[in-house]
Amino acid sequence: MDLTFTEEEEAFRARLRTWLADVLPKLPPKPAATDWPGRRRHDAAWQRMLYDAGYAGLHWPVDAGGRGATPTQHLIFLEETEKAGAPYVGANFVGLLHAGPTIAAEGTAAQRARWLPPILRGDEIWCQGFSEPDAGSDLAALRTRAVRDGDAYVVTGSKIWTSHAEVADWCELLVRTDSEAPRHRGISWLAMPMDAPGVTVRPLRTLAGSTEFAEVFLDEVRVPVDHRIGAEHDGWRVTMVTLSFERGTAFVGEVVACRRVLAELARTARANGRWDDAVLRRRLGRLNVEFAALWRLTQWNVSEAQSTGGVPGTGGSVFKLRYSHARQELYDAAAEVLGGQALDAAHPWVADRLSALSYTIAAGTSQIQRNIVAERILGLPKGR
Repeated sequence: MDLTFTEEEEAFRARLRTWLADVLPKLPPKPAATDWPGRRRHDAAWQRMLYDAGYAGLHWPVDAGGRGATPTQHLIFLEETEKAGAPYVGANFVGLLHAGPTIAAEGTAAQRARWLPPILRGDEIWCQGFSEPDAGSDLAALRTRAVRDGDAYVVTGSKIWTSHAEVADWCELLVRTDSEAPRHRGISWLAMPMDAPGVTVRPLRTLAGSTEFAEVFLDEVRVPVDHRIGAEHDGWRVTMVTLSFERGTAFVGEVVACRRVLAELARTARANGRWDDAVLRRRLGRLNVEFAALWRLTQWNVSEAQSTGGVPGTGGSVFKLRYSHARQELYDAAAEVLGGQALDAAHPWVADRLSALSYTIAAGTSQIQRNIVAERILGLPKGR
């Protein structure tokens, strides 16, 4: 992995900085955290600006509508947009980071033409319908059924923790198409329209007070067969592609954000007198090294994804496992720096600390990641 910057990459960085300096002051204020329709409009407008400027899907393959940028250009883009305070993908994250890359890797030419351009333009928002109330972290225990009826599947069941369901147009949906097959077989990956008859969305309020998750109830929802990504019953393999994106490259922008927060923590500690605490200084220093190492691992994973046709490998589980715990440690340190302010719910670091608690569960629990690392990387025998 070559971590040096070429003249072309430095020129790309300079053009991006100039563009960001021009457009960011023109953005409207970000809507309230509870205003998801407003946040959808805000995030979609930003995505359209990226698209019009040629930055949407920067690292996607050219035949998928992207620019086919190098891993280094992709990382430069993430660094510069975060440093400039540009919006994150927000409501677009499932489409841009999970569903879109999966369709690009596994979809037919017609499916890629149908779904990828609207994702890149910000015209259509996706949600993720994987988890189920009775399955917990055991994704293979899903029970939502899809029965073939002519040119459609009739889907019945329910999903939970469905990200952005209340503002989504489409859902990446896992269903069981063969109830007699072994657990990891007989599953299919469908693109389901959220406005289809029989879809009911019930928002869930998180500890932080937001409603980016929902329960989704499916009552004989008809989904066209040509909305299936991959072969029938091959959904578990396709799902592993989706999860490799979710664990491997979807968090890369957040590493940059955490490094920025860490620098702000050090400045705040110096300003409020807490910098005199040697234990706190060592804690922040260790976190600085931790996130620097995670950024190097991010570079490795993105480079590996590029060399393997765009699909991240099992290194994503290593990253996700350590990142989710490091993020919690970062905001525990923030509470220590803030002192009494750590009880002020209006402080953004307080909300981020509450959000950080979910990271050891989201995108596969830490226990799941440890099993993946043990079995697929270290070659240890499967647990009984």
